[in-house]
Amino acid sequence: MPRKVVLFFSVVIGVGAVRAAPGAGARAQGAGGEPMMDIRFMTLDPGHFHAALVQKEMYPGVSKKVHVYAPLGPDLIDHLGRVARFNLRADHPTAWELEVHTGPDFLEQMLRERPGNAVVISGRNRGKIDRIQASLDAGLHALVDKPWILEAPDLPKLERALTTAEERGLVALDIMTERFEVTTQLQRELVSDPSIFGRLVPGTESDPAVYMESVHYLMKVVAGAPNLRPVWFFDTAQQGEGLNDVGTHLVDLAQWTLFPDQAVDYRKDVQVLRAQRWPTMIGRADFQRVTREDFPDFLADRVKNDTLEYFCNTLVSYTLRGAHVTLSAIWDWEPAPGAGDSHFAYYRGSRAKVEVRQGVAERHRPEVYVVPNDGADRAALIAAVQKKVAALQPEYPAIGVAEQGSELRLTIPDRLRVGHEEHFAQVTQRFLRYVRDRRTLPASERPNMLAKYYVTTQGTALARQAAPRAAERRAPR
Repeated sequence: MPRKVVLFFSVVIGVGAVRAAPGAGARAQGAGGEPMMDIRFMTLDPGHFHAALVQKEMYPGVSKKVHVYAPLGPDLIDHLGRVARFNLRADHPTAWELEVHTGPDFLEQMLRERPGNAVVISGRNRGKIDRIQASLDAGLHALVDKPWILEAPDLPKLERALTTAEERGLVALDIMTERFEVTTQLQRELVSDPSIFGRLVPGTESDPAVYMESVHYLMKVVAGAPNLRPVWFFDTAQQGEGLNDVGTHLVDLAQWTLFPDQAVDYRKDVQVLRAQRWPTMIGRADFQRVTREDFPDFLADRVKNDTLEYFCNTLVSYTLRGAHVTLSAIWDWEPAPGAGDSHFAYYRGSRAKVEVRQGVAERHRPEVYVVPNDGADRAALIAAVQKKVAALQPEYPAIGVAEQGSELRLTIPDRLRVGHEEHFAQVTQRFLRYVRDRRTLPASERPNMLAKYYVTTQGTALARQAAPRAAERRAPR
């Protein structure tokens, strides 16, 4: 029999019994006679901390009661602790109430009871697409962390899920937080301006039109606490490899930046050329530090000389509507003091290169640069960037432009710099807008989802065919 654990999280944590929440069809009143909110979240098997980050803020029109369906274990306990810390923080605490349902049939129980109308899914990636499909079949909107699929044969499953959502008027949204980073937004604005960027240079495989290098770290602090990772995170059959995971963001940014609101057809617009992968080596002591457990038996074939060979790094090269794109997704062990995850990206135009850098020179904070191709054109380029900056003031107030040697750098006020954790609230707000009016959901999202996962799955498959080899890093240090 399934177990139900009822937990209320508020500024003071208490435990008590409550009536089960009404089904998804109830509209007039919620428990206790309160007006029924139009959005009622459920969280399914929250195995990744991103599930909790959706609840870092409260949202108008969203019920404060969230039903959590998951097996009883460390993943669930960690999730509850994260939400509790949001409720207990001194600055703008949240007021979530969690009703927890545990048992081996937690998915079936959620689909049967349906106390909410939208589900948050962030956890084990293998089989995630089947849970998404089951949720959509049950009439639930779905806010889902990447990646949705890991292998190329699952692309038809992704297409079916997106078709189901479209046919039933549901919203199934991939949590693409990087679209809300101010530097990537400004980079997109500059690339879209021909007076600054010119036209896209097709490039070559060795000198691509687009290059991105994203470095993440396995040991880090999230929401003020060490981010312990479950042991299954290090099983690439469950979690995926580097391109499957972080690479999803990079592929998304390339097509989102180059072709705003345009549909990309992976069958004719994309050609994956080559890929390579390499491991990050993790010693036993470090593994125990990040998981608080020893190497599990299911990783035994990857442990050599007391060290785990973790294939979490991938480079892929492909063409997107004829333009060469190279992406490198990297997981290192731990950042240097004062540093953290970093992103380097450039787009090559006929007039200028537009870059985001996040190295030592930027004090590990992302900055946007415009690099003229021709020094003789510099005065005209400065004028064009200044005109663009002036036009962007309503949306990005107080941004400016500074000359820095031969380059131009956008100056971005601190109030526009929202951190990675806060991006989850921004994605959630966008999701809520789509749910309330699905007509606001861009038609390009569906084909571009398919194109994105075509690149990540084909690239991962191609990388496995070659001997492991580390990619050269191009990001400024």
